Amino acid sequence: MKFWPLIKIIPIKTNFKFVSFAKYMAALSVIAVIGSLFMTLYPLTPPCGGLNCGVDFTGGSLIEVETSPRPVDLAATREALIAAGFNDVQVQNYGTSSDPQGREHAMIRFQTPADGSSEAAMSTARAAIQTALGEDIRFTRQEVVGPKVSGELFTGGVIALLVAIGLMLVYIWFRFEWQFGLGAVAGLFHDVILVFGLFAVTKMEFTLTGVAAILTVIGYSMNDTVVVFDRLRENLRKYKKMPLRDVIDLSINETLSRTIITGVTALMALTALALLGGESLFAFSVALIFGIIFGTYSSIYVGAPIILLWGVKRGEAADDDPEPIKLGMASKP
Repeated sequence: MKFWPLIKIIPIKTNFKFVSFAKYMAALSVIAVIGSLFMTLYPLTPPCGGLNCGVDFTGGSLIEVETSPRPVDLAATREALIAAGFNDVQVQNYGTSSDPQGREHAMIRFQTPADGSSEAAMSTARAAIQTALGEDIRFTRQEVVGPKVSGELFTGGVIALLVAIGLMLVYIWFRFEWQFGLGAVAGLFHDVILVFGLFAVTKMEFTLTGVAAILTVIGYSMNDTVVVFDRLRENLRKYKKMPLRDVIDLSINETLSRTIITGVTALMALTALALLGGESLFAFSVALIFGIIFGTYSSIYVGAPIILLWGVKRGEAADDDPEPIKLGMASKP
């Protein structure tokens, strides 16, 4: 029990030179952001470009089925729906469930005819699917979203993201200075674009749940950034003659243990959710896992270096210039 809890072996004080690697990390971030934008926007086909948008944003109908241990006959299902008069039919397997019977899952998407009832179209589609796959299938999910509603949902999702980033900018601007606000917003755009790139590269289905995940990432990233900025502001007032790059390193090191503990705790919970939460929560959990990693990274190598680039005014301190604290490993008594 002498070495428990294990967290006590983590140094209380660290002396990492984060700013020394800022240029290299900035180049890496620029490449990652450009690549993510390209993957997200290409091909330039509305409304989602390179994203694998769900029915929420593209409109149409979605049906999920479970079949017996035999694989789903994708070609037969597609041909049956096309013969029934449906367009843009997509049928894909997405794995087997863990039940003892080993039933397999299939996701079927198609455009709902504009000149008919959605309920009648869904009944026709279900009948065509049963004819193609047999009577031993089970329908586990079905959704119908019209083109007008899907367009409104997509527009609303984009507006929600922009409003959230704008409000964060206003908050940081009033609490700190404009340089801090610029760094915080740059970090938020960095995180949001990389999460979009994650959806584009992995082809995970992007739905309203994905928008919720990105909004959560914005909140987490801003929370972590505010902690670093708050300590940085205190140290700027405290060490008025210390070089700015040293003050930034000092501030990040002083908040590093808190950042690591908070991030690891969240990642543990999200990993369990991704593994045990089922298909509907998998994309949400994975987006949050990577979003937390991106948010922690941006607090250190996007937000803070921008302050170093633009400079910042030093506030008046209670003490004229106290003795700087030397960073390093904590000494044992």
